[in-house]
Amino acid sequence: MLWSDPSDEPPEELREAQAMLRRAGVVLAVGMVVLFLVLGVH
Repeated sequence: MLWSDPSDEPPEELREAQAMLRRAGVVLAVGMVVLFLVLGVH
């Protein structure tokens, strides 16, 4: 393994993007549940 090889951990930007995508997925899932509940009530 060369000293110039990148480390296994992803760069900071990639980690932030992954965290943002995870949060967006959670928000989307919760929004879908709320939407189905609202549609089911009417």
